[in-house]
Amino acid sequence: MKQFPLAILALTVATSSGCTKKKASSEVVIGSAIYKYDDTFMSGVRSAMSTAAEGKAKIDFVDSANQQPIQSEKVDLFLAKKVNALAINPVDRTAASVLIEKAKAANTPIVFFNREPMPEDLKKWDKAYYVGAKAEESGTLMGQIVVDYWKAHPEADKNKDGMIQYVMLMGEPGHQDAELRTQFSVKAIEDSGIKTQKLAQDTAMWDRVRGQEKMAAFLGSQGDAIEVVMANNDDMALGAIEALKASGYFKDKKFMPVVGVDATAAAMKALEDGTLLGTVLNDAKNQGQATFAVAYTLAQGKTPDKATTGYDITDGHYIWIPYQKITKENRQTAM
Repeated sequence: MKQFPLAILALTVATSSGCTKKKASSEVVIGSAIYKYDDTFMSGVRSAMSTAAEGKAKIDFVDSANQQPIQSEKVDLFLAKKVNALAINPVDRTAASVLIEKAKAANTPIVFFNREPMPEDLKKWDKAYYVGAKAEESGTLMGQIVVDYWKAHPEADKNKDGMIQYVMLMGEPGHQDAELRTQFSVKAIEDSGIKTQKLAQDTAMWDRVRGQEKMAAFLGSQGDAIEVVMANNDDMALGAIEALKASGYFKDKKFMPVVGVDATAAAMKALEDGTLLGTVLNDAKNQGQATFAVAYTLAQGKTPDKATTGYDITDGHYIWIPYQKITKENRQTAM
């Protein structure tokens, strides 16, 4: 009789252990490679993905260190581990083709986010998707912020020639966001009837320190001829502001309009301080939530649509998250 409770206990432990193993084996695991961890905007996307996954799935994040060969190796490891889906923020958008082929061979759905693959690559497989925002829209909104300021402040035209003399800080060469934000910000200004003159343009690789260094160089070569600073992201814009401060701007009413993209926390503080003229909300929260929703839906063997993900699917493969203009005046209601 004394052995009977022990037998029950042993059976209970065994049953409990068996249930635990079964639960672990059925857990949805998503392998996610980020182009580099220290990118401010991508940190926000990663955080949103993690929050969305709580209680539903495990996301295994890895840092690609801004090197495509490293990212490709990470994807190989994910596939060897038989993850249920991939969520990839590609280092090189042109490498998406190879990653799609690998995922298709393993029958592992793949969702790209923030860096758009070539359209022809995404069409190679019905389980390949993209979540992001239309870069040309962010460029247009950047330009509109400049136009609004220029029309409201005649003193911004320092040399009274009716033309905006600007400098441009670009992101990574070849990145669609960098190319399109640069192109469409200038186009929006000129479409409003204001002529522009590019005094200087250089890449600062999305980086705040490099943005400060490039802006210091612009000031050294162009001086007070600069009337507007446009940057492809907030980190570079904030770097430019530091260089401008070192040259005496933002003191004694000496102002320089600086515009960025992302609406990061640091940028919002700069808006409040009056050193950043405007930014464009690149919605990290919704990009992260949508990326997880699509990957999770695919991992379950379902087809992503508005009902399963909460987001509209365009052209069978795309989820577009809209941008929004942010200025000091609307910063509290827009976010």
